[in-house]
Amino acid sequence: MVASLTSHEPATGTLLWQGEPGDVEAEVAAARASWPRWAAQPIAYRIETLRRFVNVVRREDEALADLIARETGKPLWEARDEVAALMGKVDISVAAYSERTGQRRLEANMGARQSVRHKPHGVMAVLGPYNAPAQLPGAHIIPALLAGNAVVFKPSDRTPAVGEMLVRLLHEAGIPTGAMRLLQGGPDIGKALASHADVGGILFTGSAQTGIAINRQFAAQPSKILALEMGGNNPILVWDTPEIPAAAAIVVQSAFLTSGQRCTAASRLIVRDNIADTLIAEVKKLADRLIVDQPHATPTPYMGPVIDNQVADGLTESFLWLMSNGGRPIKHMVRTRPGLPFLSPAIIDVTNMKERPDVELFGPLLQVIRVSDFGEAIAEANNSRYGLAASLVGGSPEQYNQFWSNVRAGVIHWNRPTNGAASNAPFGGIGISGNHRPGAYYAADYCAYPVVSAELEKPRASIGVGLKDIDVSAMGE
Repeated sequence: MVASLTSHEPATGTLLWQGEPGDVEAEVAAARASWPRWAAQPIAYRIETLRRFVNVVRREDEALADLIARETGKPLWEARDEVAALMGKVDISVAAYSERTGQRRLEANMGARQSVRHKPHGVMAVLGPYNAPAQLPGAHIIPALLAGNAVVFKPSDRTPAVGEMLVRLLHEAGIPTGAMRLLQGGPDIGKALASHADVGGILFTGSAQTGIAINRQFAAQPSKILALEMGGNNPILVWDTPEIPAAAAIVVQSAFLTSGQRCTAASRLIVRDNIADTLIAEVKKLADRLIVDQPHATPTPYMGPVIDNQVADGLTESFLWLMSNGGRPIKHMVRTRPGLPFLSPAIIDVTNMKERPDVELFGPLLQVIRVSDFGEAIAEANNSRYGLAASLVGGSPEQYNQFWSNVRAGVIHWNRPTNGAASNAPFGGIGISGNHRPGAYYAADYCAYPVVSAELEKPRASIGVGLKDIDVSAMGE
């Protein structure tokens, strides 16, 4: 029998994993049945269990990194960084839980104490992406479990093997198998999970198109929590700076790290026209030197392939479309290996295009836009429905303040790459990049809800107004 689901290594085409789609009803029912017992455990127990998870991952860190590299195509060094970030997420989540959802005591009337405590939502569905298939789902799963939720996790159908290993490691650490469920499948399975009546919330990282569809699905269900981390059409603005080589390195890192497959990757380089030729030449020279190869290659590659041939075909078609509609190629996008999704990094000047498409090009494709003044540069940066990340390279402190104040984005950097978000800070975007529920350090906010309680050990009450007078004569009879 041929398996319904398969995963192939992007760099070689080798079959890596095969299996069958899961049963949505069965997985949600198992999570629902297990949730009360997990939620009733003391927070110290849940913290200790998740810290054991770190030790389990550390024991198998090379195996996990190797699997991530083979299933995504990203270089092994980058996969190792992802594993380290996954392990670091536990202590960050513990600190965030204590700070943002810890218990508080307040004063109340009549000597009562007033408490603010937090409860888990119940069963949380986590829908994971393929570009960081352990770290990004873990950024939802770990705080959700810590808060006392049960989790049903559906990995991307492009990275099922990493999803399977991640859940196995959580179980080995002591997370109950009922409280942490794995649901393999494609988009239809994800849609069915998101719409299930017993799911209390959806934690999603992925494309804006899918996130918007989920948002519509829940428009009439305000009782369900929905946290969306979606894509971007992110600008990096380079202004007056004598440090052209450093600026070029920041641009290249922003645009081409993870083969451009990061939601925070820079898609648009906005540059002052009087330094544009010098900067672009330096960016191209550096991009020409980037090694694009399979994850374990020697010398060490900077980029691997994109996730599959379908994505590679879409990106090459997008580059050709930009060329055909007024874009001037600076560095062509080339399929470097027949039959495999390896792409060279591409750069195209779209300054003179009449209409530039506002889409997320999830790959190594950088568009250049030349401008003459700083106000025009900010307006161009904001010329998007997205609003995830933005960076200014160069400029004065006053210009950075102007940039920070006026650019619409949830992650704003100065002289740093667009894709340098820290796990110990909130992470999220505006527009169609998110729904104002930032993750990372602020994930604690959407994994539990506050409950306010006024409490006395004995009943104490009286009614002092609005009562009829007591009939004393009637009392004597």
